[in-house]
Amino acid sequence: MDEALAALCDGKFILLYDFDDREGETDFAIRSDAVTPKDILRMRKDGGGLICTAVHPVAAQRLGLPFASDALRAISVAEREGDIPYDRKNHSSFSLWVNHRNTFTGITDRDRTLTVNAIAEQVKRALNGGCVNFHKSFRTPGHIALLRAADGLLDQRKGQTELSVAMADMAGITPAITICEMLDDESGYALSKADARLYARKHGLVFVEGNDVIERWEEVRACGKKR
Repeated sequence: MDEALAALCDGKFILLYDFDDREGETDFAIRSDAVTPKDILRMRKDGGGLICTAVHPVAAQRLGLPFASDALRAISVAEREGDIPYDRKNHSSFSLWVNHRNTFTGITDRDRTLTVNAIAEQVKRALNGGCVNFHKSFRTPGHIALLRAADGLLDQRKGQTELSVAMADMAGITPAITICEMLDDESGYALSKADARLYARKHGLVFVEGNDVIERWEEVRACGKKR
């Protein structure tokens, strides 16, 4: 975990696996304020999943970001309790899909980088008491999926969204993390944990699991309570 938190601080990728009994997926994860077009390229080429940006719940609230399930309930297409097979007690963390207003199509590596970097800046301002106007900077629908971490982070929900934001919080960086699932070209499913570990070793990346994150999170909170 020390190496993983240091890598996040340095703007490097880590590989974050959730749990064997949840999604069983490994995600690329990188701090959003450090993302470059080459990082977007790597995620879409070597990851292949959905490129999303996870944000801290307090920032999401201050920015007025809804859960997609709440926003869509009015037209009767929102997910219902129990719809998600790997997390039947909670709704998904999806919020809005956005493009920065200065992008063209929003899908290019450079456009997505602009959007992701700007999201991180908005999160930073929101948490530091600065003036924010999300609508002024972004339009929706767009090409970056925003993920809103659950209140209390790992207290209620333990998805990649909450794990990555909790890591950002522990690393002392802006809690906006861009993530992307690693998929397997051969099987058509998620890349196996073993193959994700091999990728990490081959490319010099840190690989951590959800249990590692939760263990450190509980240690940090325990220390805070003792103080």
